[in-house]
Amino acid sequence: MSIESIIPKKGEVWLLWFNRCSGLVLKTPNKTLVFDPAEVDPKIFKNVDAILITHEHYDHLDVPLVRDVHGRTKCQVIADQTSARKLRDAVSSDKLHEARVGSEFKIGDAQVVAEGFKHPAATPVSFLITTEDGIRIYHTGDSLPFPEMKSIGEQTPPDVVFCTVGPPAPGASPQTGVEIVKMVRPKMAIPYHAPAAESRRFADLLSREAPKVRCMVIEQGKPFKYP
Repeated sequence: MSIESIIPKKGEVWLLWFNRCSGLVLKTPNKTLVFDPAEVDPKIFKNVDAILITHEHYDHLDVPLVRDVHGRTKCQVIADQTSARKLRDAVSSDKLHEARVGSEFKIGDAQVVAEGFKHPAATPVSFLITTEDGIRIYHTGDSLPFPEMKSIGEQTPPDVVFCTVGPPAPGASPQTGVEIVKMVRPKMAIPYHAPAAESRRFADLLSREAPKVRCMVIEQGKPFKYP
C-alpha cells in the first residue's frame, strides 16, 4: 500500500517511516507533511504541503532532494536556522521558514510548534504537530531526552511520540527512548532511528516501566494508521 493512495478519514492520520533515521510522512485528511527527507528517492514524494527539517546533518538534510520536491510541489519548508541557511538557494524565499525553539507555524488548519532538541548539531529543533482534528504528534528527530520535555507532558501530552532508540543517533538507546516517554506521557510511543532489535528492546522496557503507554513497533516503508 502506498501512502500516496491513502485518503485519511476525519479524526485519523496515516504515518510512514521511510528511512533508517527520522524520515517520516504524516498524512492528515487535508495535508501531507514530510520530516527529514534524506537517503530516499525524492520521486516518492508527489503531493507535499510542507517539509520539516530538524537539523543539518547529512541523514536529515539533503539539499538537492528538498530542491527537487519543492520545485515540483511548491511546498512550504520549515527548517532549523542552520538548515534554512543551507536551503536559501534551493527554496523560494516566500516558502522557506526558519524555525527556532518556540516558533509556531500554520499549514492550513494544522499547527507546528518548534520544540527543543538535545543533539550535537548547530541549531536543532524538534516538532510538535497538531492536526486539523486535534491529534498531536511529537517528532523528536534524533534528540536525546532533556528536562524541558517535561513541560510538553505537563501541558497537553501528545497522542503519539516518535522516540529515537539507537544508532546512528549519538547516545540514543532503548532506555533513553523510555526516558522520553516518561516525560512526554503520550498515548502511544513509536521507536525509530534504530535497528529492529533495538526497537523490540524499547518495547520490552516500556512494557515494564510505562505499561499504560501503548507501544507500536513499525516497519520501515509500511504505512500505518492512528488511532
